[in-house]
Amino acid sequence: MSDAVSISLRQIRYFVSTAERGQITQAAVDLAISQSAVTTAIKELETIVGASLFVRSPQGMELTAAGRHFLFHAYDILNKLKEATTLNLAGSDIEGTLTVAASYTVVGYFLPSHLEKLKRSFPRLEIQLVEINREAIEEGLLSNRYDVAVLLTSNVLNPDLITETLLGSRRRLWVPAKHPFLQRDSVGLKETSEEPYIMLTVDEAAHTSLKYWSQTPFQPRVTLRTSSVEAVRSMVANGQGVAILSDMVLRPWSLEGKRIETILLRDPIPAMDVGLAWRRNAVATPQLEAFRSYFRNAFHIPILK
Repeated sequence: MSDAVSISLRQIRYFVSTAERGQITQAAVDLAISQSAVTTAIKELETIVGASLFVRSPQGMELTAAGRHFLFHAYDILNKLKEATTLNLAGSDIEGTLTVAASYTVVGYFLPSHLEKLKRSFPRLEIQLVEINREAIEEGLLSNRYDVAVLLTSNVLNPDLITETLLGSRRRLWVPAKHPFLQRDSVGLKETSEEPYIMLTVDEAAHTSLKYWSQTPFQPRVTLRTSSVEAVRSMVANGQGVAILSDMVLRPWSLEGKRIETILLRDPIPAMDVGLAWRRNAVATPQLEAFRSYFRNAFHIPILK
């Protein structure tokens, strides 16, 4: 980075919005600014960083390796700023116990950093975390064994539960380094169906995957079904297949140190929605409200009426 001092929060926010949306046009709409302002901010950042942060294609804006690395730090900067400007000293008055159920993906890839921040915000609040599958989570919420859950909200269908989505993690095609697909202008489910496919099964991933595949004339050529994200990562990185998974579980290196690349498919692939769920008639205890308020503030979610 040649001149870190000249980076502005405006540039960081524009970069993050573009990275999350994958389109300059959509980022401009969300930010209520012109497309040229977003483009200029990104070009300025790339000049300062000394590397391309995006690969521009007809499908949108794809993060480069440098872009993904910068996004990690950008999130950290924005989170630190938010913490510094939204100090909630009243949180120290919240005490008691909150039983939280969470699914595998959420526990492994989403919750840890938030649990640490919750502890800082509410030091006298004890969170008892239970990792179980979605069906058990729903039954436990309805029977009042759990106060609240953090899970993949797109999988919850029970009308007696209220869900609140916090974020949508975009799903992309994972391929090994130097895969021929990386040289193409466009890749879709048609081309993907011709490759050996590694199917993740944990957190109903296989069921979700087959729902969007079933809307096309194509089917994945599954060579392995596994509940291990690390197994998928290693298999893909070693050239034994491809997979479609969300950015939340993406780590660009396998355990063997081999590179994984991602491709934004031209077909519409639903994002993996992560959020909260609680019983519809649950009592809004101070502990539950503190938990929900933390996540609403962290993800800029308006309070439900």
